Amino acid sequence: MSLGKMRFTFTLLALPLLFPLSLLGQQYTIKFATLAPEGSTWMNVMKEYDEAVRKESGGRLGFKIYPNGVQGDEKDVLRKIKLGQLHSAGITGNGMTTIASTARILDSPFLFKSYDEVDHIYKTFAQELNKAFEESGFINLGWAEVGFVYVFTNTPVRTPDDIKGVKMWMWEGDPIAEACFNALGIHPIPLSITDVLTSLQTKLIDGVYTPPLAAIALQWFTRVKYLINVPLADASGAVVISKKKFDELPGDLQELLVRNGKHYMQKLTKLSREENTKAIETLLKNGITKINPPSQEVLNTYDEIGKKARRLLVGKLFSEDLLNRVEQAVLEYRNNRQKSSK
Repeated sequence: MSLGKMRFTFTLLALPLLFPLSLLGQQYTIKFATLAPEGSTWMNVMKEYDEAVRKESGGRLGFKIYPNGVQGDEKDVLRKIKLGQLHSAGITGNGMTTIASTARILDSPFLFKSYDEVDHIYKTFAQELNKAFEESGFINLGWAEVGFVYVFTNTPVRTPDDIKGVKMWMWEGDPIAEACFNALGIHPIPLSITDVLTSLQTKLIDGVYTPPLAAIALQWFTRVKYLINVPLADASGAVVISKKKFDELPGDLQELLVRNGKHYMQKLTKLSREENTKAIETLLKNGITKINPPSQEVLNTYDEIGKKARRLLVGKLFSEDLLNRVEQAVLEYRNNRQKSSK
């Protein structure tokens, strides 16, 4: 072998030593989009997830993140994923409607009264609900609960009848909200989430529903006065990736993506719960008035409204069998907790 060929061969063999894989370029890029604003807890944890994946894969895998809704509403993002323009998204229950409607059982109106109940249902039904994503061409990388949703208004609402005078917003295309408001006997105004703040400013609407932390992040709290202290629902969320993109990854990268996804989304859920609690305090300090907890009679009325709303969704989002099993699981867990506390 000539001296020139020997040098060339040595260079090829030494290349991985001279330049680590992380410096030779990323082999797999996941284009990820979310409505979450830059600097939010959602985005901070997502960046931690990305850093962990890059480090553990030796730079072979990483996310390209599009925050702030720059890729559009959730429906726009999911359509782009179907077209292959994007690969992954952080979605709320609204986005789940189009790809795994069964999972919307987690957003059922007035179903949960505590986060312990929420955790129990996620654990009990996770495998069944994840299957719904896969059947639609997606892999659930981790549940990222958004938190308990409250109604914010510009007029005090102390009973279900009071809300009939509110010009209530509804996230356009959200059957859960539609069923809930139908059960309450009101006709909401459907709008994209990106149109809500402007519509509050112009008084097209004077009522919204959202977790407290999101009310601050989206600046909606600057245009409302009251918080109804009865959780409307627990808003689910998840980070999903197209199964097509997922299947392109080597097995070791699939494993670390799912494992880290579960870990960081559990962290996000924990932080979201803590920050939603703090957000209520912040809202009260900034002039929002919390309507005192209603009487047991009014709470019972909300429970009945919830049952009615959930039945309206049978056959549209989920089966009656699944609803019955989830309601029974919640009731049994609640009763067991009450017995053990005595």
